[in-house]
Amino acid sequence: MGLTVLAIDAGNSKTDVAIVTADGEVLATARGGGFRPPAVGVDTAMDDLAETVTQALTAAGLTSVTHVSACLANADFPVEEEQLAAALRARAWGTTVTVRNDTFAILRAGVTEPRGVAVVCGAGINCVGMRPDGRTARFPALGRVSGDWGGGWGLSEEALWHAARAEDGRGAPTALARTLPAHFGLPTMYALIEALHLEHIPPLRRHELTPVLFATASGGDRVARTIVERQAEEVAAMAVVALTRLDLLSEETPVLLGGGVLAARHPQLNDHIAHLLTERAPKAVPQVVTASPVLGAALLGLDRVDTCEGAQGRLRRYYGA
Repeated sequence: MGLTVLAIDAGNSKTDVAIVTADGEVLATARGGGFRPPAVGVDTAMDDLAETVTQALTAAGLTSVTHVSACLANADFPVEEEQLAAALRARAWGTTVTVRNDTFAILRAGVTEPRGVAVVCGAGINCVGMRPDGRTARFPALGRVSGDWGGGWGLSEEALWHAARAEDGRGAPTALARTLPAHFGLPTMYALIEALHLEHIPPLRRHELTPVLFATASGGDRVARTIVERQAEEVAAMAVVALTRLDLLSEETPVLLGGGVLAARHPQLNDHIAHLLTERAPKAVPQVVTASPVLGAALLGLDRVDTCEGAQGRLRRYYGA
C-alpha cells in the first residue's frame, strides 16, 4: 500500500475523516458527529471519534496508517494539542501523529504551500498563520476572556443588545428592534426576550439572527451597519497581527477568509475587510475559502510524508478545490 495518511477534521458539530495515499488518492472517507472534549471528556470524545475513524479504515482495507494528521476543535493551547496527540497515539492508528487546531485545516485547504493566514468566522472567531519553515501564529480564541469579539454567536448577541435598548429607549433607534422578533413571528423585542429566556425558542436558534443582522445592515440601518463594520475591523486586526508576527507584511501573502459568516460573502463585511487590509497590509491577498477543511488536514499530512509528484493536485481535484 505504501505511505498513507489518516486526515481528521473534527469540529464542534461534525467530524470528517479521509484515508489518503502518498500520491493523493483518497481511499476512503467517513463523517461523524462533533468533537467536544471539554463537554464530554477526552476519553468519550476519542471513543466517538474512533467510530468514524474505524469506518474509514475498514473501508480502505487498513488497520493503521503511516501518519495521522488531526485538526481538532478545542485544541487551543500547546498543552491541549499534546494531550490530544497522546490520546491519538494510544489508539495506534498511525506510526506518527500531529495535532493542530482545526483552523489550520481551513488555512492549508486554501493555499498551495503551508504559507499564509486564515481568519475563520463561524460560531466564533479565530485566526492562524503559518510559514513553510514551521513558524506559526495563533490566538487562544476562547471568546471574550481571550480578547475575541464576533462570530455568528457574538454578532447575534450584539444585535439583540442593540435591539432591546432601542425598543425600551436606552439606545439609538434601529430597525433590528423590528426585524429580529419578526424572524420568529413575534411582534416586539420584549416578546422575543421572553421567548428566549423561557426557552420557548431554543438557545441555539439565536444563530439564525446573524443573517437577519446582515439583511438589516444591507437595508441601510446605521446600528446594524456599525456592528458589521466592527466585525470587519476584528477580522482585519487579527489578520494583520498574524502577518506581522510571521514577518509577512512585506510579502504577497494569501489571507484566507473561512467559516459560515465569511463564506456567505456579505458584501458589506467582506468588502470592508478587503478595504482595511489594503490600508494596513497592502500585500495581503484576501480570498474566501470554501473547500472542505478535511482537505487541509490531508494536505498537512502529505506535507509530512514523501509524496509523489502531482499528489496535491490529485487530492484537490477529488475535493473539487
